[in-house]
Amino acid sequence: MVSVVVGVAALLSAVTERPAVAAPAGQFGWPLQPRPSVERRFDKPEHDWLPGHRGVDLVGTVGQAVLAAGDGIVVFAGTVADKPVVSIDHPGGLRTTYEPVEAAVSTGSRVGRGTRIGKLEAGHEGCAAAACLHWGARREAGGRNRREYVDPLGLVHAAPLRLKPVVSRG
Repeated sequence: MVSVVVGVAALLSAVTERPAVAAPAGQFGWPLQPRPSVERRFDKPEHDWLPGHRGVDLVGTVGQAVLAAGDGIVVFAGTVADKPVVSIDHPGGLRTTYEPVEAAVSTGSRVGRGTRIGKLEAGHEGCAAAACLHWGARREAGGRNRREYVDPLGLVHAAPLRLKPVVSRG
């Protein structure tokens, strides 16, 4: 009986493990519905100035609604380097960014998880699909106002689940 209890406890521990950047369950959701496929994954560079991919590219369709991944305040809705961008600050020092998105919100707007913030435009560089949403996330990393890019898939708990074997003692 003790081995069964230990085994169940180990299984529950494995199932409830979360990535380091994960938010509490239900706090964040996918910015595209239905759940999109990932065209290109997060690739954090060793140093901020080195090449990498500071977000994920999600396959969508031109004109598809882009949704706020979580509650927050729109801190930018405009154009950067000829690309339409929307950025949202969330509680706890997290900022999510969405591009190329024609904004349906304005700077200073409060949004909730799932609020339509704009529509997806065509032509994200490096994406083989007709339309991809580049979704990025960064956190304030403490000291000296440093910012750290994080994998946004961790916000929706999209990291693969790995169950550990249970050894029976008995």
